[in-house]
Amino acid sequence: MTQDPTGGFDRRRFLTLAAAAATVAAAPGAFAAEPAPSARWRNAIVVNALGALDNPNVERPGTDPAGMKQAKRERLSLDARALKDAHASGLTAVNWTIGFVAGPGDPFERSVSDIALYDRLIRDTSADLVKVLRAGDIAQAKREGRIGVIYGFQNAVQLGDNLERVDVFADLGVRIVQLTYNPANTLGDGAMAPENRGLTPFGREAVARLNDNRVMVDLSHSGEKTCLEAARVSRQPISINHTGCRALVDLPRNKTDEELKLVADKGGFVGIYFMPFLDAGGIVTADDVVAHIEHAVKTCGEDAVGIGTDGTVVSIDDLDGYRKELAEAVEARKKAGIGAKGEGPHTLPFAVDLRGVNQFFDLADRLAKRGHSDARIEKILGGNFVRYATTVWGA
Repeated sequence: MTQDPTGGFDRRRFLTLAAAAATVAAAPGAFAAEPAPSARWRNAIVVNALGALDNPNVERPGTDPAGMKQAKRERLSLDARALKDAHASGLTAVNWTIGFVAGPGDPFERSVSDIALYDRLIRDTSADLVKVLRAGDIAQAKREGRIGVIYGFQNAVQLGDNLERVDVFADLGVRIVQLTYNPANTLGDGAMAPENRGLTPFGREAVARLNDNRVMVDLSHSGEKTCLEAARVSRQPISINHTGCRALVDLPRNKTDEELKLVADKGGFVGIYFMPFLDAGGIVTADDVVAHIEHAVKTCGEDAVGIGTDGTVVSIDDLDGYRKELAEAVEARKKAGIGAKGEGPHTLPFAVDLRGVNQFFDLADRLAKRGHSDARIEKILGGNFVRYATTVWGA
């Protein structure tokens, strides 16, 4: 989208963001009431291929991969609002990032510790949550009115140089392993690694071991050559669980048509995020999300595309305060060398008019108005992820 020559964002986007902030300001201390979502999609399975169940308005103990804040290891819990909003959103299952992404500490130890914490959280909240190990667990969660939690890594440095750790993590219930974050690691180059090299020899061995354990190989955040090579050498389909389309916005975190098509042609899955990388100016709207989904469907076909918002369903109460914290987190990421081109102190990690408990059904309504069939929309909401999960994990 456009930027004006003074360096500010175009007026339409500025007014959209200002309106969102005004909505919050109109109800201090509590989020303004949201309109009722369409009941049309209530029976659909909704899978967020990368997201969270956090309430961003309260501090959660443990690690924060985006901001790298390290807190004392404490018992995890979900407050009533996080659970209430997750259920109200229609969410059936979510790939929730656990384990080491970046920052201090031993990656392997932190990842094993995280698994224990989340296992206990699910035990403590078993009336609402269930751990997903097979594709059938997602459908079962829908039937039981619970939310499936998929354990996923957003880096693979916790493997060290030991392939047996793939077996350990698979046995502990990790179902998705993203090969790299933004920088390079011992498996391959991330999206921000300037060399854009492919998989390393260890990376190729790791992909094979992940295949052996029926763990999803996720190429989100990867460099282009790493993604293409992984799709070619993997014996199972791979995924790009949260990305955008570089043909629309030329940023490293978005994927080229060649990557998208190869992943789809191999039977894989592509999830579109709601992140600032969907717009050249960094202020994303629902129109941008729809545009990237439509381009992905055109490139990959309607059986390979879904959503991986990279966010939660709870809206921000204090948007101004959140902007300040987010700017600090972005600066910390930049200093640590894990930031990405396209994120900055002004950007928000969600679409300003596609957030909160209605985001999935609102998106579905928008796609319907664009002429997409109900069957295609239900595939995008979650059916395509379940199809892919069945191929990799089994039914």
